[in-house]
Amino acid sequence: MSMKLQINDAMKDAMRAKDKSRLSAIRLIQAEIKRIEVDERIDIDDARVLTILDKMVKQRRDSINQYQSAGRQELADVEIAEITVIQDFLPAALTDEEIANIVKSAIEQVGASSMADMGKVMGIIKPQIQGRADAGAVSGLIKAALTA
Repeated sequence: MSMKLQINDAMKDAMRAKDKSRLSAIRLIQAEIKRIEVDERIDIDDARVLTILDKMVKQRRDSINQYQSAGRQELADVEIAEITVIQDFLPAALTDEEIANIVKSAIEQVGASSMADMGKVMGIIKPQIQGRADAGAVSGLIKAALTA
């Protein structure tokens, strides 16, 4: 089943359960998918849906940091609830060990030896971690490995 259909089914389930917060978050997901489809005049695939969901989680994490630093915990709680719903559609997160293995493998595959090879390494890693790990954290691991 495609991710768009899974999201649509989840929306119907949330409507039946009268779960307003979950329904609201799912509608945000659908709106973002629809916006991209209309703007770019395409029918997006599951890989693109993962990219969209990953971006939505990142945006909400940034918002949470801003709300908490401004003392607006009630708004941060809304964002946290939305992240929880969005993550239901993302694949299981990678463990630190799995991420380290992916980084090591990519560095060996490219033959990277300096920071100049960072882009090549990220190019190999990005599809493997999409929606499963924070790209910023993985980037830090790559930098540490290449400077050691």
